[in-house]
Amino acid sequence: MPRARDLLTADLFEIPQAPLPSGGSLNFDAQLRHALSDALKACKKDRYQVGADMSRLLGREVSKHMLDAYTAESREAYNFPLNYVAAFEVATESFALTQLLAEKRGCKLLVGEEALLAELGKIEREEQTLRVRKQALKRYMGRKGQEK
Repeated sequence: MPRARDLLTADLFEIPQAPLPSGGSLNFDAQLRHALSDALKACKKDRYQVGADMSRLLGREVSKHMLDAYTAESREAYNFPLNYVAAFEVATESFALTQLLAEKRGCKLLVGEEALLAELGKIEREEQTLRVRKQALKRYMGRKGQEK
């Protein structure tokens, strides 16, 4: 009997493809600034509070002015430091920057229930593989028993 296809989790198993890097293709400064800005807009806290939370988490000052500079495309001299990513995501309660980097590298970020669904799918595939192997062994053993 054919197994019903799971339409709810099919997108979790698409295989992401890393783009082939070419000259300048991994310069995603504008996308980073947009991701920062979007995460700040979606956050319930204002930029002052996000800066304060980041300052506490990092043990160094991060001001609203700095966050404004990191998000402004016109402020090319201000680049968001990699070591601020985790504090930013905790402060904004987002995974915006991790998601952006994952997409740039051809990966997919799974968080919470998505990660559990992916693990469940992996287990189900392993179970199916084992069932097929078990059936093949039983058929082989059945033929060997008939030859005697």
